[in-house]
Amino acid sequence: MKTIQLGDIRIDRIVESESPLFEPTFLLPDATPEAIDPDRDWLEPRFIDPASKKLIMSFHSYLIRTPRKTIIVDACVGNDKHRPHRNFWHKLNKPYLKDMAALGVHPEQVDCVMCTHLHIDHVGWNTRLVDGRWVPTFPNAKYLFARKEYEFWDALHKTKPEEPVNHGSFEDSVLPVIEAGRAVLVDDDHEIDSGMQLEAAHGHTAGNVVVNLKSKDSRAVLCGDTLQHAVQVAHPGWSSRFCHDPVQSAETRTKLVDGIADTDTLLLAAHFPSPVAGTVVRHQDRYRFKPRE
Repeated sequence: MKTIQLGDIRIDRIVESESPLFEPTFLLPDATPEAIDPDRDWLEPRFIDPASKKLIMSFHSYLIRTPRKTIIVDACVGNDKHRPHRNFWHKLNKPYLKDMAALGVHPEQVDCVMCTHLHIDHVGWNTRLVDGRWVPTFPNAKYLFARKEYEFWDALHKTKPEEPVNHGSFEDSVLPVIEAGRAVLVDDDHEIDSGMQLEAAHGHTAGNVVVNLKSKDSRAVLCGDTLQHAVQVAHPGWSSRFCHDPVQSAETRTKLVDGIADTDTLLLAAHFPSPVAGTVVRHQDRYRFKPRE
């Protein structure tokens, strides 16, 4: 993604990984080959790999610079994390911080980290391993967690489940931030900065939020996993197998897609591949995602 200038707000992307990853029906049980076929002309080769037929997925953070603050939205998987049940994320060693530095930002310069939800692939770079301990990666930042989202996972963690919460990411990527006193629990409509406000988007997780941006009459929405793949623009009723409440997730997603369709609002999802940014446009009886080159 090229740098986006949205009025006074600069948006860049820090990519951790991008590749064909999942069979469509693994992520989206309704996404059979027959169901996808009517949209294959715009989904391939940008969003679905024609050779493997797998969904192309990106894992990235958004680096937002307003006139007042430097903000990270979503924190990917992270390095050195013990993820034996997700071998493609186990003990990663990615140049995430080096890539961020190439954009002109170092960890101590980040003012705020916002996780749209607390799944394993959105919290990893909240912390890094230093002398055998997980410490906040961004030492001067406030980490914003939606209150409902944090309380849901914290309650589950306190039951001491047999399998660690979110493959251990709650323990190594969320709790150390709480213990360091860097976390702030916020309401679903919290204003991060002027022109940057949260909005409830429950369903994918219990407290999932999106981030709305507005500056000088330009708008964008950072939708996190409300939309996990571009095919859901055409089929917003398709919830993923990772959705906490598939029915509510579909309702939330449909409302989002309908609300920005045929407008200039940029859609910036957490897992759409390059070039990532685009708009939603009506096509016959459905919508399509139109990338911004």
